[in-house]
Amino acid sequence: MQRRPSAPQLPGPASPPERTAPAERSAPPEPPAPPAPPAPELGAGRRRLVDAVWPLRLTRSQLIVALLLFILGLGLAIQVRSTGESSALRGARQEDLVRILDELDDRTQRLEDERERLEDQKAELENSSDQAEEARRQTEAKERQLGVLAGTVAAEGPGIEITVRGPEGAVEADMLLDTIQELRAAGAEAIQINGVRVVAGTHFADAGESDVAIDGRRVSQPYVFRVIGRAEDLEPALNIPGGVVQTMEEEQATVSIEPRDTVLVDALRREKRPDYARSSS
Repeated sequence: MQRRPSAPQLPGPASPPERTAPAERSAPPEPPAPPAPPAPELGAGRRRLVDAVWPLRLTRSQLIVALLLFILGLGLAIQVRSTGESSALRGARQEDLVRILDELDDRTQRLEDERERLEDQKAELENSSDQAEEARRQTEAKERQLGVLAGTVAAEGPGIEITVRGPEGAVEADMLLDTIQELRAAGAEAIQINGVRVVAGTHFADAGESDVAIDGRRVSQPYVFRVIGRAEDLEPALNIPGGVVQTMEEEQATVSIEPRDTVLVDALRREKRPDYARSSS
């Protein structure tokens, strides 16, 4: 059986394109996170500081100010150190400080006793029936007292004897003067050194390598002090930390102090009358 040839088909109209459903709108992508800064290395701040100040770029005025500050700081350090070394009481023991306070209390008490004694004398003069006789008696007592202080009369009483000796040039005049000042501050009433009476106008000077001139009179070692006063006050005044005994011992000198029940101060000074001064009373 033969097939009939199929008639040729004409192209028909083009079919419209198929519409696709719109895709769902997606969210915009997040921006990428910035990279984390690198961790600073150890010592980076120190290197930046060094880079900022080195090499040095100083002006002349800055150099002058720095030099002045250095000199000022050095001076303050030296002053503080010297003050700390010279302050003898800074390292003193508690018992030494208590003894110094007791000595100050004793000085205060002596002054108070002197004030009361003068007030009693004033009251006796005012209340005495024979004021002329009382005034004469007090005048004689005052004359004897002033004679002891002026060195024109001998004195006797309790006190101490001090002997100082040392290598050549170890004991100088200023050390003896410091000893006299400490003794006077502690209440010494009469003093002599190797037969020379010490009074208010006594002066000291070095004479040669190992001698001292006292009021122009040459005195050699050992130096022997005879001192009248209260031994309980005189000896501690010399032995305080940083006092005259410690100063002499640092110069390899030896100092011996012996309390005495009776000390004789018999070196006398010639009485000198004033040429121009007269009593105003």
